[in-house]
Amino acid sequence: MKITKVNAKAIEIPLKEPFTIALGTITTSRSALVEIHTDEGLIGYGEAAPCILVNGDTIEGTIKAIEILGNSIIGIDPMDIEKIYWVMDRAIAHNSSAKAGIDIAIYDLIGKIAKKPLYKVLGGNDCVFETDITLGINEASIMAEKARDAVNQGFSTIKTKVGTTFKEDIARIKAIREAVGSEVKIRIDANQAWSPKEAIRIIDRIAEYDIELVEQPVPAYDIEGLAEVTRNSKVLIMTDESVFESKDAMKIARYRAADLINIKLMKCGGIREALKINAIAEAAGMECMLGCMAEESNIAITAAASLGAALKNITRADLDSMFFLSTLPVKGGVVIQGEKMILPNEPGLGINME
Repeated sequence: MKITKVNAKAIEIPLKEPFTIALGTITTSRSALVEIHTDEGLIGYGEAAPCILVNGDTIEGTIKAIEILGNSIIGIDPMDIEKIYWVMDRAIAHNSSAKAGIDIAIYDLIGKIAKKPLYKVLGGNDCVFETDITLGINEASIMAEKARDAVNQGFSTIKTKVGTTFKEDIARIKAIREAVGSEVKIRIDANQAWSPKEAIRIIDRIAEYDIELVEQPVPAYDIEGLAEVTRNSKVLIMTDESVFESKDAMKIARYRAADLINIKLMKCGGIREALKINAIAEAAGMECMLGCMAEESNIAITAAASLGAALKNITRADLDSMFFLSTLPVKGGVVIQGEKMILPNEPGLGINME
């Protein structure tokens, strides 16, 4: 079997409401649907969801990059994933979203060739994966009400964005804990908003609200600062933007700079690199979470959830972006029941393009 054609088409979907984090506000999801055709009639589907606030990718640049990458892999057997990656890395540097889109489509093809769902191809630990749901930055009372609604919808873990002022962030966390009670887990994501000293101070203060973990408290480049926060924190510290690829994971593990690693397919370039990050983390005794960009639809989320369900060391998920889209671009894929993400039994991603 050989790859004969690679297509990319822009998808633009408004969010149900604006989503604000410490880095900025998002109102519309812009991603690219990727199709990889083969000479035996099979088609693999993927999604490239660039996030300019995180990896600097734009939809225009991502589609152009997919064109370049697609041309470079024409004629290669889709089962030769290692060869495909070496060819892509020689064709163009960086562009993790574009590479993730092609990677997902390739793994969809691999599932179809094997006639197995992707979670089985990747490890088969389970067919169900649980996710939290994220609250964007807003007034404390509004975030508390949204947290209460999420619990009523079946979520047992709330992730809340913070990163404005000390007083405002404390008020948000306090209001959310009071709204959801003591049994619900609360995760905090600062998106690089604090200095190490600020992070240590605020984490020490919010620990009384029984916080499960704090994600990326300091700037991505400050590995020493991240390690300082981790050493001085009563709460688990998870890194996100500090880890784009497996080489970054090695640094985090070497310096014990965090307790957990958040893997995102769009940030690392797809499933192949995500597998390497998780393997490094597992060897170092660190668990992983799977996250997503706000721009991802059910295509990319199905791929990430398949990976999370497949591997035992991936113990947490923040795969909620499709909940905030006003519509979904395709049918099929993961089925949502409250916080439970149930993976399809169809081969590959189980995406229906009809």
